[in-house]
Amino acid sequence: MDKTQTYLMESPDEATRLDVKTDPEKVKEQAIWCGIGPGKRVLDVGCGSGKVSSVLHEMVQPDGYVLGIDFSQDRIAYARQRFGSSKGLDFQLVNLTGPLDIIGEFDFIWARFVLEYFRADAVTLIENLAGCLNSDGIACLIDLDHNCLGHYPLPNNMEDILCRLMKRMSEDHNFDPFVGRKLYTYLYDLQFRDIQVNMTPHHLIYGDLNSSDHFNWMKKIEMAGNKAVDVFDDYPGGYRGFHDDFEAFFMDPRRFTYTPLIMCKGKKPVYIGSCS
Repeated sequence: MDKTQTYLMESPDEATRLDVKTDPEKVKEQAIWCGIGPGKRVLDVGCGSGKVSSVLHEMVQPDGYVLGIDFSQDRIAYARQRFGSSKGLDFQLVNLTGPLDIIGEFDFIWARFVLEYFRADAVTLIENLAGCLNSDGIACLIDLDHNCLGHYPLPNNMEDILCRLMKRMSEDHNFDPFVGRKLYTYLYDLQFRDIQVNMTPHHLIYGDLNSSDHFNWMKKIEMAGNKAVDVFDDYPGGYRGFHDDFEAFFMDPRRFTYTPLIMCKGKKPVYIGSCS
């Protein structure tokens, strides 16, 4: 598997993490903004556990169709087992950075929390996906900005560790913590039409911490730490010391954490042909 097809968050618990952190009502709000509704054909790119695909499938009924694609065999197997019995909802194992001419043609391309894992390949991926849109089809790009870095009042030495971790993830693992701010320009440069942008909070955490946010964020710290343990060499207690200190900070109801979510949609460029 090439570097672009490795996954930063890979772990035996990843399907569970994706399920836990997905809020169906938020997905519905985002899909409504994009224009997804009954009778539409939707390609869910990087479908993961299939939970989001199942929400989109509910929204396109009656007579709509959703295809979830991912490059993880484990995630596709999980999605098929949990959601694959629904008529009009399929899942397919696909190399996301390879040719997509076998996928078919869709009214909407839905790429939510995908491009952050393809820093070096984002523009090529979007352009390839655009070929799977019908002539007036719409690409819906949804991603985070300033990812994992919006915490207050985080001690300076802990903030420095998080910045170094994100830099390492970007340099060594093709991760882009600032992809949200780039989505509009990506679509503009590729000549998408009628581009629209919206921004809303994704993480907005204050007061008592709920169990899903605790699980999600500590998994992030765990996975990043496993891939860059040397970043913690100068921190008191090393990785374990940082892990415990961040958990204590994060569980403090005085803490404030936020991450902007940026949504960008645009119609297929006229110069791009069809997948089918």
